[in-house]
Amino acid sequence: MFANNGGMSRTFVIGARGSKLSLRQVEMVSEALLAARPGTRLEVREIHTEGDRSAAPLAEIGGLGVFTKAIEDALLARDVDIAIHSLKDLPADLAPGLMLASVPPRADARDALVSRGGVALRDLPAGARVGTGSGRRAVQIRALRPDIETAEVRGNVDTRIRKAESGEYDAVVLAMAGLIRLGLQDRVTQVFELGEVLPAVGQAALGIETRADDEGTMELVRVIDDEATHAAVEAERAYLQRLGGGCRLPVGAFAVVEHDALSLRAMIAGGETIFRAEMRGPMSAPVELGHRAADDVLAQGARRFMA
Repeated sequence: MFANNGGMSRTFVIGARGSKLSLRQVEMVSEALLAARPGTRLEVREIHTEGDRSAAPLAEIGGLGVFTKAIEDALLARDVDIAIHSLKDLPADLAPGLMLASVPPRADARDALVSRGGVALRDLPAGARVGTGSGRRAVQIRALRPDIETAEVRGNVDTRIRKAESGEYDAVVLAMAGLIRLGLQDRVTQVFELGEVLPAVGQAALGIETRADDEGTMELVRVIDDEATHAAVEAERAYLQRLGGGCRLPVGAFAVVEHDALSLRAMIAGGETIFRAEMRGPMSAPVELGHRAADDVLAQGARRFMA
């Protein structure tokens, strides 16, 4: 249990996956809450999700949501009060009765390469095998290096790095934020710029979900909400939602606030064809911005791949 002396009598129960990265993220959020509201009583409950139990490719076991549904079920059942997610795992359409109450400041949203021998992507030999569990990463990596092979890889961050360093793969692609949170940034061979590999919707952001009728919990978690990050991820999630929240095509998006305006970059791939959009709009209208970006890529020709 996390707690400071004195303060509120209620204990807020946090539900989260039991992975090392998930528990580190719970620790980060708990520390921020306690710093903002000394005396808050927090208890952590580990919940095993379908994504944790299965070694099959994510697309085969349901794709987006396999790491969050069990935690959301516990939230709806009132077994937990707060759900802390990697926001990229959270579907665009939330379950009725739940809300995304808080989004703390975002970490580095870029993707990174970890390779055997510290070799950058451009220096990998032709036919090199690059591991990733993400179709979004795979299609963008192949666009940069059509002569290499991308292959499915599962497992936690440590496992994936070991698979690269042992030679099972020549390299793996991972989220920079997760590597930083686990103190593994020294393993990074190359960080991809946004123009090379666009991140997943919500990547590097944490989503704090609560019941929509739980005013006390919402008031607590909103003290660590970052308005700019929240607006940015709402634009990204609106883009995904407009495409169809369960879209199985490779999708990426990244938004940032600049001078009270939102800038959004987005992509979707059909086969090896990548459709891209760039949009700007007011920070106060993130949903409309996301929808405009989705309409743009669909009009470019992505619609024919959506069936």
